[in-house]
Amino acid sequence: MRRVLVIKTTSMGDLVHTLPAVDDLLHHHPRAQVDWLVETPFAAIAALHPGVSRVICQSWRQWRRALGRRATWRAIADTRRELRAMHYDRVIDFQGLAKSAAWALQARGHRVGYGLGSSREAVASLCYHQRVAVPRGMQAVERNRRLMAAALGLSFDSSRAARFGLSMPAVGPWQPTGQPYAVLMPCASRASKQWPLPLWQEIAGQLRAAGMQLVVLWGTPAEAALAEQLASPHGGLVPPRLSVAACAPLIARASLAVGLDTGFVHLAAAFGLPTVGLYCDHDPRLAGLTGPASGWVFSLGGKGQMPALEDVQLAVDQAVELALYSSSTQRGG
Repeated sequence: MRRVLVIKTTSMGDLVHTLPAVDDLLHHHPRAQVDWLVETPFAAIAALHPGVSRVICQSWRQWRRALGRRATWRAIADTRRELRAMHYDRVIDFQGLAKSAAWALQARGHRVGYGLGSSREAVASLCYHQRVAVPRGMQAVERNRRLMAAALGLSFDSSRAARFGLSMPAVGPWQPTGQPYAVLMPCASRASKQWPLPLWQEIAGQLRAAGMQLVVLWGTPAEAALAEQLASPHGGLVPPRLSVAACAPLIARASLAVGLDTGFVHLAAAFGLPTVGLYCDHDPRLAGLTGPASGWVFSLGGKGQMPALEDVQLAVDQAVELALYSSSTQRGG
C-alpha cells in the first residue's frame, strides 16, 4: 500500500472524525504516502496529521456560485490534474455524497466507499469498485475506521483505541499568556444548536472560580457580539477573528474546552483536552465527542434535548479536575 487518497472535504468535525482512520492506515502501512482531498478552509485540519504527505485543496462551495466563470473551470481542471498526477493503490471516499464520489472518479486507482444503504447519497455507491456495508447509525469515528479496514482488506480491530495522531502545531498569531485557560465555544451556525446565554454565564463563572482564564471563540460579527457578552462579566478574552489554522494551536494549548456541537469542539477532544460538548440538535450517539484519553470527553443532551445546567456543571467540574491532574502530571507532581 504505497499511495492512498483520502476524500473527506467537509466539514471540520467530519475531518476530525476521519483522522483515526488515517492513523489506522499508517499503523498498518507506515511508509504509505497519504494524500487528502479537502475543502480549502479546512486544509489545516488534514495537515495537522504528520502522516499526511499532501493536502489537495478544492473550493466547491465557492465554485458552485460561479460556474459561469472561466476561472472557475480552470481551477476545477487544476484540481483534477493534481488528482490524476499519480496512481493510487486506494481512493477512499469517506464522504459518501455524489459530489465526493465525482471527485473519486477523477482520481486513478481502486475506488472504495460506503455501499448502497450505507452512503449518505445512494448514487455515490455506484461510483466505487469496492462497496462497504457499514450501519448508518454507527458512531462517525467507528464508521470511518471500519471503512478503512475494509479498504485495506482487514477485519476491524475494535480493541485498538482510536488514535488521532495530531502533532502539536506551532504557536499561532494569537495566544493568551499567564494562567491556565479554558476555551469556550458558544456559537453555532443554526439557532437550534444554541444553548442560552444565561446558562453560559453560569459556566463561565464556574470556570473563573476554578482559576481558569476564559477564551471565547467566534466566527461571524454576530457571534463576536455574543462572545463579548459572555466574556466581559468575567474578564474573559475574545480573540480577533482567527482562521482554522490559527485556532488549532490556541485550542491545543488550552487546559479544557466547553462548546456546542461544532468542529472546534471535536478538535479539542482530538487533541486530548478534557472537553464538554453540548448537543441541542443532534444525537451524540452518531457524532459524539471522541478523544484519545478515555473518560475525558462528555457529550450531553441530544436532538431536541437541551442539556440541563446541573449536568453541564457536573461535567465541567470533572473536566477541571482532569485538567488539574494533567497539569500536575506534566510537572511531575
